[in-house]
Amino acid sequence: MNKDKPLMVRDLPTGERPREKLLSAGANNLSNAELLAILLRTGTKEDSVLRVAEKLLTQQKMYNGVCSLVNLSPQEMSKVKGIGIVKAVTICAALELGKRMLQQTVENEKIINSPATLAEFLMPRLRFEQKEQFMIVLLNMKNHIIAYPVISVGSLKAAIVDAREIFKVAINYSAAALIMVHNHPSGDPTPSTEDINVTNKIAEAGNILDIKVLDHLIIGNDKYISLKEQGFF
Repeated sequence: MNKDKPLMVRDLPTGERPREKLLSAGANNLSNAELLAILLRTGTKEDSVLRVAEKLLTQQKMYNGVCSLVNLSPQEMSKVKGIGIVKAVTICAALELGKRMLQQTVENEKIINSPATLAEFLMPRLRFEQKEQFMIVLLNMKNHIIAYPVISVGSLKAAIVDAREIFKVAINYSAAALIMVHNHPSGDPTPSTEDINVTNKIAEAGNILDIKVLDHLIIGNDKYISLKEQGFF
């Protein structure tokens, strides 16, 4: 074999090729690069599809490995040689399906009985967002989720929170109670002084309008903080 010729997937033993390996050993036994390679299907003249997949993962490794892919647009993915816009769209679609599956278990019930339940529900949606998103989870008298609209999207430093907008939406949905939720793009859910001040301000307004503010969750990277549990209000 020519030493200068790149090793392609077809040169691998049948049992080591990503598709065949998935069929024989199961998807859970494939590496991230092998799973990506199945989605990409083909490589380039210079690189095997596995090598192209590894380049995409390596490019993001400084951030959060494979998890960082959720923050990339198709245009950004296609900057890697061997990944055109069609392949990039395929990856984005697969990632979105994964996010929706993570949410489905809790969403089927839509009953919030603890901060942990709500955090589990919203973590897949918020943990990788690169900007702060402030949303309210609206509940009926039985703590069933009515809706969870995003109220504002801010910079990496702070989301803009408007109390009037919060309660306007809550009243439109005839909500009995609400829970504030926002993410910290840094991954650290430790509340800032501003987070605590906003929480108390909104809670006071809720008391006046007879719409109870039950909690304020801050979502980080696979962790969260409940300001209610921490005794901040």
